[in-house]
Amino acid sequence: MVFWELFITFFKIGAFTFGGGYAMLPLVEQEVAAHGWMTMDELINFIAVSESTPGPFAVNVSTYVGSIAAGIPGAFVATLGVVLPSFIVILLVARFFEAFNTSKVVSGMMKGLRPAVVGMITASFLSVAKAVFFPASITLTRLSAVSFWLSAGIFALTMYLLHKKVNPILLILLSAGIGIAAGTMGLL
Repeated sequence: MVFWELFITFFKIGAFTFGGGYAMLPLVEQEVAAHGWMTMDELINFIAVSESTPGPFAVNVSTYVGSIAAGIPGAFVATLGVVLPSFIVILLVARFFEAFNTSKVVSGMMKGLRPAVVGMITASFLSVAKAVFFPASITLTRLSAVSFWLSAGIFALTMYLLHKKVNPILLILLSAGIGIAAGTMGLL
């Protein structure tokens, strides 16, 4: 039963995710919580790991959630579920490319989807930011915590370095190094 739930859940996520991995986060959060496969903290931690590892975000998340829920077979089933819709759509687009390329309906749909994707990515950002900066609630105690200011500093440094066009691989390694050092010292 869990294999069917994993497949259907991630098939649905794969089928209704437009705009990449970040746009799928609200659906992943909702579905993972509804099924009780992991806590929000575990999911947030894995998002950080997933962004630091090679491969598409959707595949990494589905594989990890599937492995937590049902081991290696669960990882396979969840991953198959999330990639199958894209595979089917790409095959159809390749087959009917000319019709899609000139279709006013498809063009209009894509223009309509863009703001929704931006909204979903923004919602994901706010959800992850809340879990990172204010895991329990927004309090004066939390605002004075070293971990809050360290996280805010890492975020600010990352934004600054992205603005300066520093290689994202270096940003990941730098953030991981700061996180390891802070965690070892008990600051995070």
